[in-house]
Amino acid sequence: METYGRHEYPGRLFIVEGVDGSGKSTQIALLRQWLISEGYTVFFSEWNSSPLVKKTTSRGKKKQLLTPTTFSLIHATDFADRTEHDIIPPLKAGAIVLADRYIYTAFARDVARNVDRQWVRELYQFAVKPTVAFYYRVPLEVSLSRILTGRTELKYYEAGMDLGLSSDPSESFKLFQQRIVNEYETMVDEFGLTVMDATLPIPEQQRRMRKLIRPYLQSVRRIRSSAQESAWAGLAREMRPSHVDLHGRHGG
Repeated sequence: METYGRHEYPGRLFIVEGVDGSGKSTQIALLRQWLISEGYTVFFSEWNSSPLVKKTTSRGKKKQLLTPTTFSLIHATDFADRTEHDIIPPLKAGAIVLADRYIYTAFARDVARNVDRQWVRELYQFAVKPTVAFYYRVPLEVSLSRILTGRTELKYYEAGMDLGLSSDPSESFKLFQQRIVNEYETMVDEFGLTVMDATLPIPEQQRRMRKLIRPYLQSVRRIRSSAQESAWAGLAREMRPSHVDLHGRHGG
């Protein structure tokens, strides 16, 4: 694999980060739709989605067996698998890759769980640097309100209950998420994260996002002929289902 920061592929990698309930997933979904409508081929990857470890992670969470270090290693395995199969191939081919959460999620969450900061960074040294990394900044009260809309309780690990911060899930969530926010804020300058105001209206956030990535799209190819589309389709067949859109079509 390539070493972090040495991304010289012709493709573009745009990623979103932020605490749960920041609205980042909504924004990257809207960006994905727009890019497809503009004629770009878009590959998509999200956190903890590798079939290699997804079931293992789910079982571990359900039985509350995951320690902070185990959590970190499982997610690193997930990310390594997706990097090799879902991120680097389309970047090499000159396509656009969108990622809902990237290595900064591990940097924030793992350190919030008291895993050594430098150890975590070295664990992900194989990652390629995003073209633009968006960080959606939102007040914790707003994110908590968004998360609880439509459901009655927080998940065990989501609320940081494994850390023993508080016996009350809502209070534990706030304390845990504040730790995560603190880590994100330190990474803004360290990794050049692009801060987005997640309290703005959704259309305004999306307008700003498109404006920021537009300069990076100038040299990216669009599908204009059946031959080009066939070439992209060939690459798509090598990818796992549901990770690619060719003019809005997707598998899975």
